[in-house]
Amino acid sequence: MAEDSIAVVDLDRCQPDRCNYECANYCPPNRTGKECITKRSEAEDPELLDGAPDQIRISEEICLGESCGICVTKCPFDAIEIINLPGELAESPAHRYGENAFGLYGLPAPQEGRVTGVLGPNGIGKSTAVRVLAGEITPNLGRHREEPSWEAVLDEYRGTALQDYLEDLRGGKLDVARKPQYVDRIPDQFDGRTIDLLSGVDERDAVDEVTERLGIAGVVDQDIDTLSGGELQRVALAAALVRDADFYFIDEITPYLDIGQRVTAARLIRELAEEEDRSMMVIEHDLAILDLVADTVHVTYGEPGAFGVVTTPKSTRNGINEYLDGYLEAENMRIRQSAIRFEEHAPRQGSHGETLVEYPALTKSYGEGEFTLEVEPGEIRHNEVLGIVGPNGIGKSTFAELLTGRLEPTDGEVDTRLDIAYKPQYIEIDQPMRVDAFLASITDDFGSSYWNTEIAGPLQLERIMEQQLTDLSGGERQRVAIAACLSKDADLYLLDEPSAFLDVEQRVQATTAIRRYTENNDATAMVIDHDIYMIDLLADRLQVFDGTPAERGHAGQPVGMREGMNEFLANLDITFRRDQNTGRPRINKPGSQLDRKQKKQGEYYYAPEGDEELGEE
Repeated sequence: MAEDSIAVVDLDRCQPDRCNYECANYCPPNRTGKECITKRSEAEDPELLDGAPDQIRISEEICLGESCGICVTKCPFDAIEIINLPGELAESPAHRYGENAFGLYGLPAPQEGRVTGVLGPNGIGKSTAVRVLAGEITPNLGRHREEPSWEAVLDEYRGTALQDYLEDLRGGKLDVARKPQYVDRIPDQFDGRTIDLLSGVDERDAVDEVTERLGIAGVVDQDIDTLSGGELQRVALAAALVRDADFYFIDEITPYLDIGQRVTAARLIRELAEEEDRSMMVIEHDLAILDLVADTVHVTYGEPGAFGVVTTPKSTRNGINEYLDGYLEAENMRIRQSAIRFEEHAPRQGSHGETLVEYPALTKSYGEGEFTLEVEPGEIRHNEVLGIVGPNGIGKSTFAELLTGRLEPTDGEVDTRLDIAYKPQYIEIDQPMRVDAFLASITDDFGSSYWNTEIAGPLQLERIMEQQLTDLSGGERQRVAIAACLSKDADLYLLDEPSAFLDVEQRVQATTAIRRYTENNDATAMVIDHDIYMIDLLADRLQVFDGTPAERGHAGQPVGMREGMNEFLANLDITFRRDQNTGRPRINKPGSQLDRKQKKQGEYYYAPEGDEELGEE
């Protein structure tokens, strides 16, 4: 194979018991007597290879590369990828997990006293990079058979921005703190009270200050396994930030958090970096939060599950804009066929269609001293997307379940004649069923050109159709759940937090699927979400929830986007402006000239035209 190509075999997909090794039988080198595609049991040292003995391996030295691609076509399970790497990747990967496995090219460089952001799709190597920089795995420079010594690794990075960092890491001179990506796994690894997880530091005052800022002071005496997802996220962040470390690695801030909690966490990280000269690296998919927290950004690109490339650092604004544009200027690399633009979408003027359903004033009380939700009377219109925003614990999901009939209101009555397709906030999939069989059981349109174009294509379901539902990742489950909701024949499509577990690309694709479906099918949707970018691209009108989380919630009437966003953002004391190049939402720095001006004018939702870049100060 050419030096700029790699062969990747997805062992989760390779099913030799269900095929006749068509890949090997049709491989041109194999047919001339060479051993290009063989069984893993036939390797010189099978113990060095992951996977079952009868699964295939591909010799990258013999393979003809992407120009051939016959094995890719012949594999019935889409388990093989032959990929031409970008031309500039002449150097070895920083790390490769094995033969025919994922490889990471380049590493982000931590910068002292600054916040370095890392942006890119899921499965592209961001967490691998953090694990290398945190000293959890040693970069093997792609030599997975005979791993190089640390001396060889240091020689590889001599003269680069990473030289000093890696030398200090190897010499034990660096203390690092890392917040893990999957906080829901913490109760499986730690048993005890929350304060015990935070008590490994000398300064109790630091613990008290951080927990108070993050709004979790009230749960520190609770057992860790009693916490909600949002509480676990903030506890995990606090556990990293209260440590006295040289570098802090934060693997995703925002999952399970509402917009107010996200901004609070981002501002805390920024303050610690600026006032205490802390060095941080943050991986994040919420672009508004990444824009707020990071000084510079490394963009990662490649082929998820196959290879990832880390760019040199860019200014935060340029890095995010280039990522949305799909073209990396310094690298001369197009990473997406079309740009993601916002200015033609928002703020929408609102739907003026006929009324689909009117609902009266509603109240749902869970008992004396328990949470109570009060809903003002309102209407949902034909062929609109109604966005629903508000803090966690304020009753948004309760309102959704009132509409679907899953909950009975304490006062008022809901029109139960409305046929509603509902995607709940928490997706529980325990059916031992393949994805394609599950979706085919929902709609007769499954597999049709219409269904593939409108739903499966935008949600990128093709590669997971033959997987078991129970084997899916969080992001894969989310996309299947969205597809299942949109595949039903309904009057109203109600989606609760469709952005959860999705990366930037997948969020845009999900937005495209929802928006296109409503427009092309005269359908109506309600979307509850905390991602401002997603709401900005999707919604025609907005319904704002406020109150006191876990005590009292209030749902206002649906209103236009500008009116609704002004109310919502005023409650959070946050102002937004639009980026002049991409039209994307950007959070103004607190106290900046534009922040003060917008608040004075009551325009929290985007700056007056011509003033946008004042927010750069």
